[in-house]
Amino acid sequence: MHRAASSGTSRCVRPLAALASALCVMAPAHAATSSADLRYPERPIRLLVGFAPGGGTDTTARAIAQRLGAALGQQVVIDNRPGAAGNIAAAIVAKANPDGYTLLMGTIAALAINPTLYGNLPFDPIRDFAPITQAVNSTNVLVVHPSVKANNVQELIALAKASPGKILYGSSGVGGAGHLAGELFCSLAHVKMVHVPYKGGGPVMVDLLAGQVHSVFATAATAIPHIRSGKIRPLGVTTIKRAGMLPDIPTIAEQGLKDFDANNWYGLLAPAKTPRPIIDKLNAEVVKILNQADIKQYLFNQGLDPAPTTPEAFAAYVKSEMVKWAKVVRDAGASAN
Repeated sequence: MHRAASSGTSRCVRPLAALASALCVMAPAHAATSSADLRYPERPIRLLVGFAPGGGTDTTARAIAQRLGAALGQQVVIDNRPGAAGNIAAAIVAKANPDGYTLLMGTIAALAINPTLYGNLPFDPIRDFAPITQAVNSTNVLVVHPSVKANNVQELIALAKASPGKILYGSSGVGGAGHLAGELFCSLAHVKMVHVPYKGGGPVMVDLLAGQVHSVFATAATAIPHIRSGKIRPLGVTTIKRAGMLPDIPTIAEQGLKDFDANNWYGLLAPAKTPRPIIDKLNAEVVKILNQADIKQYLFNQGLDPAPTTPEAFAAYVKSEMVKWAKVVRDAGASAN
């Protein structure tokens, strides 16, 4: 009986001992990962912007970066990588180490429009990124150089119909919100205007002020200072409702193109597989920043409306926007190839 009891105890203890041993082996790795996440960040963070300085994306990124760096105790460095409507910056972040030290200020262009507009992107907006939060909505506004003899949307349409292919509209790049707003405008108005792409909202505004292009579907951030100075003329905002920062400017929809609606937006993302504690920490700090009264007012004055969300809500929004703009691109027959 003693032998049987001893044998039975042995059979019970051996698996428990093995399990305890396995847990001891696993514990250090888990603890090391959690410890690294808790210590984040331990060095400067790089925030990539896919457009040149001066546009709405850059303005948003810099407003967040300054406060985020102070909150985290590490510098957040803006890295402008203009080109291909944000694709260059997005591709860099998609391939970066998922450690929270390389982030992207993503846009409607790279995340929702370009997957259809470009034949073969070097990244997948859903598979290759971990959404952190939407940052802002940005109303675009159709503006023209003073030499253009149009004071409203209908007059511009009449001018374009009288001179097909003669009116140039600039944008921050192929596939950007300004480009697709122009394609949607031409499709709904049944006119032909020529698209001239630039590498950011800043450069295209310089050429509009100089009269090198006739019109731009510009971000309010880049357009408002020049609208106020009288150097350019606003004809209509691109969203379905009037913009709070430009209440006297009618929408394009209310001027005859009733189905016209083009909202621009930006949001913060990390590479896929970035640890969730890091995503949550960044989300908490950025949401807090975007809800600060002075930041909200600053962005509002630039034509930007803060719209912080959870990571899950931002992921769902990106997916819905991909569906919407895929249809616009296909219907317009637009292509970047």
